[in-house]
Amino acid sequence: MQEPAITEELIAAHGIKPDEYARILQILNREPTFTELGIFSAMWNEHCSYKSSKIHLKGLPTSGPQVICGPGENAGVVDIGDGQAVVFKMESHNHPSYIEPYQGAATGVGGILRDVFTMGARPIAAMNSLSFGVKEHPKTRRLVHGVVEGVGGYGNCFGVPTVGGEVRFHPAYNGNCLVNAFAAGLADTDKIFYSAASGVGRPVVYLGAKTGRDGVGGATMASAEFDESIEEKRPTVQVGDPFTEKRLMEATLELMLTGAVISIQDMGAAGLTCSAVEMGDKGGLGIRLDLEKVPQREKNMTAYEMMLSESQERMLMVLDPAKEAEAKAVFVKWDLDFAIVGETIPEDRFLIVHHGEVKADMPLSRLSSSAPEYDRPWTPSPEAAPMEDVPGVDAIDALKALLASPNYCSREWVYQQYDSQVMADTMRIPGFGAGVIRVHGTDKKLAFTSDVTPRYVKANPVQGGRQAVAEAYRNLSAVGALPLATTDNLNFGNPEKPEIMGQFVEALRGIGEACLALDMPIVSGNVSLYNETDGVGILPTPTIGAVGLIAAGEEPILGLANDGDVALLIGDTAGHLGQSALLAEVFNREDGDAPHVDLAAEKRNGTFIRDNRALISCCTDLSDGGLALAAFEMAEASGLGLTLDTGDTPTLFGEDQARYLVAATFDAAEALMTAAAQVGVSIVTVGRFGGDSLRIAGSEAPMAELATLYRSGFATHFS
Repeated sequence: MQEPAITEELIAAHGIKPDEYARILQILNREPTFTELGIFSAMWNEHCSYKSSKIHLKGLPTSGPQVICGPGENAGVVDIGDGQAVVFKMESHNHPSYIEPYQGAATGVGGILRDVFTMGARPIAAMNSLSFGVKEHPKTRRLVHGVVEGVGGYGNCFGVPTVGGEVRFHPAYNGNCLVNAFAAGLADTDKIFYSAASGVGRPVVYLGAKTGRDGVGGATMASAEFDESIEEKRPTVQVGDPFTEKRLMEATLELMLTGAVISIQDMGAAGLTCSAVEMGDKGGLGIRLDLEKVPQREKNMTAYEMMLSESQERMLMVLDPAKEAEAKAVFVKWDLDFAIVGETIPEDRFLIVHHGEVKADMPLSRLSSSAPEYDRPWTPSPEAAPMEDVPGVDAIDALKALLASPNYCSREWVYQQYDSQVMADTMRIPGFGAGVIRVHGTDKKLAFTSDVTPRYVKANPVQGGRQAVAEAYRNLSAVGALPLATTDNLNFGNPEKPEIMGQFVEALRGIGEACLALDMPIVSGNVSLYNETDGVGILPTPTIGAVGLIAAGEEPILGLANDGDVALLIGDTAGHLGQSALLAEVFNREDGDAPHVDLAAEKRNGTFIRDNRALISCCTDLSDGGLALAAFEMAEASGLGLTLDTGDTPTLFGEDQARYLVAATFDAAEALMTAAAQVGVSIVTVGRFGGDSLRIAGSEAPMAELATLYRSGFATHFS
């Protein structure tokens, strides 16, 4: 088949700018072949090269005594003691999920699971963070159903519990939903596998499913804005098979026990191209690939298609040749492909041969570590205008507005479609704070959470970035877990717009400050830019996934409030209503500044919660909806009513940070107050649990009525 001529139109269609093409000509000292153009396009797009973000990501805190492996590998690795490590990462599958919601979400789950078991870890938990347009938008219902079914369909079949996540709705996501997938696994600290190739003349082995044409050009598609041609991009979405992935995981983990693996890399974005280049570049080696040896499920595939296919459930490894027979036997047993498709070479070359014809011959190191790096112009975000006065409102009426909203009603309709208890180690299912998993065979537990408040980030990127990390810290502390580390999924609009780049830079500053102050280094992550449709961008959404440890001998805080328990508010309340859920849901307003995040107070108050866990019946952090929503959710989960003594709107619905609501017996409440005074933590009594009504500020409603509104809301909107 004759390859197309390299024209300006073809170069532009590959997302390569004129100055970048000039750099390609300089590197090759000639015009690229069609396959080479595709390879440069795949390796130099935003999704793979981080060319607009790399310069700013370098400033994030990524190290600490608990960190075994930080950013740069398939996933981050953190020590949890006793020779064990937790391996975790979060990644986006936004563009594919908007085009084809079921397969986009499903393959997002599959990809993040491969990132974890590629490191030698068995996955033990998954989460997801989902952002959709408003329920009235004609595409939202289809997207919600497709994405939720895709997440559940893949995760449930693979057999990993989904233990947490978040769902939000906002007009900014009407044209570009966000699907961020998180996975965590367990590994022995002395059995972590990395991707850097080593040794000249060693076999490069293709593992897993066969290569097809699905997903060709997917990484390039994910690095561009959407427009009216969106339906034409459907073939760039991958198709997943969770049962094949399950076999691939078992085969990979068994293979690792043989000692045959020198290095190993998941075939994710840009498929065979990215996996081969990353292994070679990290090891300072070249790679030769003979494409006729690549297992294919479709006829007459070209070199271009094979190199850029993003078919799922595939891995690439460098093999110890002495153990070839033993390694192959493992994959034959699991009925998966095992094919030697190339070798490592000493020269800095990426040599692609197909039926004896050289399709690409280029300096391998220039594809990855020498990709373009931009310091794009950015403008500081303007200060938020002063908030207008907030009218008085009946507390129960305001609470009902929150409970009926798709943003704050129960997510039961969503998480009931996920298997949250497979593997039998789940201690807390989704629906109330961080998820908690037992570390099998030990007395340790791990907690997981995912957090961000995009409207805060838009109003004040620095404080919004801080708040995303701080809320993750609070969610972990509220279940008694010591926060260990974070992964980020940085979802933003077009970085070529200085105001969008400003949001990115300032949000990263806030995230970095919070991670440093709270001892939660970032060990892995993902950047997703160009989340725009017809020039309209999403809200800046830097999702933070975080992991915490409940050490052996420590009990998690997983109880419920008891009849007669005292409700205690920990942390200072000033009544901040700027950018609050009350404004958005009751008054249809988004004005004012984001709340200030006092990182010293966050650390002090979180430490207080963990240190006094024995006195606490139940605990939750305060975030969206403030005290009123947190108190309702705690009472409803406990099957109790509640009387709140406090009355004014700012106190009830303000979203001041560094706060927790605690339920405790009368004697324990007194002990908590004494302990708080000793360490300078603010604590006040705000009410008492009991009865069958919710009483706030002179208003009252039966808990059964409120619970029905809360529990049925999501199904009312989307079933």
